[in-house]
Amino acid sequence: MTQNAKATIDVRHIIPRARHPLIFSTFDHLDAGEALLLVNDHDPKPLFYQFQAASKGEFTWDYLETGPNVWQVRIGKPVPEGSAAPVGGCGCNH
Repeated sequence: MTQNAKATIDVRHIIPRARHPLIFSTFDHLDAGEALLLVNDHDPKPLFYQFQAASKGEFTWDYLETGPNVWQVRIGKPVPEGSAAPVGGCGCNH
């Protein structure tokens, strides 16, 4: 599943105030059908709520690993309904 991520962001060694701006900047540069992999040392649920507010629900959020020491979340940009899947991908969330 992680092979579908365009970028991996391991925030465990990034200063806390720089984490969310880096994640949102990376997400903003994704094309429809692409995703990033977030690696964290705690459940990034507050980030999920920020995505809900900022992205108007236009994102996918799939937990790949849920602790207790490492959390991995695949955060993606869905392909709009009626659009063709990106070249080289099916556009699904597997």
